[in-house]
Amino acid sequence: MTRNTAAPATAAAPATGAPHDRHIERACRFIDGFDERAPTLREIADHVGLSPAYFQKRFTRALGVSPKQYADQRRRERLKSLLREGDAVTGALYEAGYGSSSRLYESSDATLGMTPATYRKGGAGARIAWTAAPCALGLLLVAATERGICFVALDDSEDALLAELEAEFPQAEIVPDIGILESWTAEVLRRIGGAPARDSLPLDVRATAFQQRVWRALTDIPQGETRTYSEIARALGKPSAQRAVGRACATNPVSIVIPCHRAKRSDGSLAGYRWGIGRKEALIEAEKAATE
Repeated sequence: MTRNTAAPATAAAPATGAPHDRHIERACRFIDGFDERAPTLREIADHVGLSPAYFQKRFTRALGVSPKQYADQRRRERLKSLLREGDAVTGALYEAGYGSSSRLYESSDATLGMTPATYRKGGAGARIAWTAAPCALGLLLVAATERGICFVALDDSEDALLAELEAEFPQAEIVPDIGILESWTAEVLRRIGGAPARDSLPLDVRATAFQQRVWRALTDIPQGETRTYSEIARALGKPSAQRAVGRACATNPVSIVIPCHRAKRSDGSLAGYRWGIGRKEALIEAEKAATE
């Protein structure tokens, strides 16, 4: 069997970022209908009645990712959903369309940030250390696995910060730091104060290929400057993907380290920021002041 006869678990249209392009919507629904393999480019193009070359260009321009990257992302989403629902790893990986366990485990770091069995259990088996430190924006929380920083948050309440961390990793062993995170936290605090990045920080985060490109572009924005979502999309060669860029910024789990505060709306106003518009504005102003 290569097709799902039931409707996909998630609707295709909202995921496309181009709800008025019926060809793209049909293509997404077609891709979502496959379970044991991904359809070929020609199969998808034939289904929507376009030539493969033109369809690929149109699809990529609309969504910011290629049809193959979209299929890979949806497959990862199915895997995560199945694992969260309690499916055994072996059954989940085959149901999600992975041909073998070796293929899944070879890509598990990029896909899940931890092994599939650990992710399935909400981080069970993973040990995450955290620390909180006062800063100009209230309290800073930095959390990390043995691989690197996995979560950075800002709030006025330590309880609220811990609640955010526990919601992200509900079954992980979350423990107070015993000094291991001291230098990493100091570097994040420097950046909050507007200082340019001095030391590289190891990260342990989950991301799609497109998210990785957006986050890299954010990091490449010069200190003290900002870019609109449209400008970032054009820099990535995806001028129609500004909405997807906005989503990638919103899902950034390591604020400050990946400076999503440097992104703004096309009219120059500041878009929503998980930790509050006031903090976003303060971060931008601190960077500007440091460069001046």
